[in-house]
Amino acid sequence: MRRQTELGGHSAGSSRTARLDPLALPVRFTATDAAADERLRHVELHPERVILRRAVQGMRIALNVPVQAFLGVSIRLTPEENDAPAGVGVFLEHRDPALSIELYAAQDSDDVVAEWQLWSRVLGVPCLVAGSDGVLKDPFPRLGAVRCKPPAQRRRRRSPLSKRRPRFLARRRTGLARLGSLVHREEREIIARN
Repeated sequence: MRRQTELGGHSAGSSRTARLDPLALPVRFTATDAAADERLRHVELHPERVILRRAVQGMRIALNVPVQAFLGVSIRLTPEENDAPAGVGVFLEHRDPALSIELYAAQDSDDVVAEWQLWSRVLGVPCLVAGSDGVLKDPFPRLGAVRCKPPAQRRRRRSPLSKRRPRFLARRRTGLARLGSLVHREEREIIARN
């Protein structure tokens, strides 16, 4: 059975709490939620699902959402709040902004890209970047679920490198030229005549 990590207090990954480890899932933690009664929600993050528990107007709600229902893992700038300075955060984004979850927060951007890519790889969702207008975009071109790169340029046929010997021929030793017959000076040639 897997070990569950329990964190509490402020938003996950902030400098005030322990860092959420994507390689140690499942994880339980408490995050802030403006719509909840106590301004808190309890999150259980599993590799294949997310369980959100909160109370709204005295009614307890538990949502079990599959990870594949999320849009992806995004990087976005976090504005200054009451006592926290502005920084950069990694979020598990959902179409409904109330279901989005902050996974990591930092004041500087040293480890943010590594965390962003690690969370995306572990959860199996795409990496996203939030623009200044808040629209999420995929920074890497994709063909379905596979990242793709632009095709490499073709080699030119008339390039100077095309005249080189192929690599497997370069490994072989070249043959020695056969020495011609030896002719010595002032010697008579012996010819057999009938």
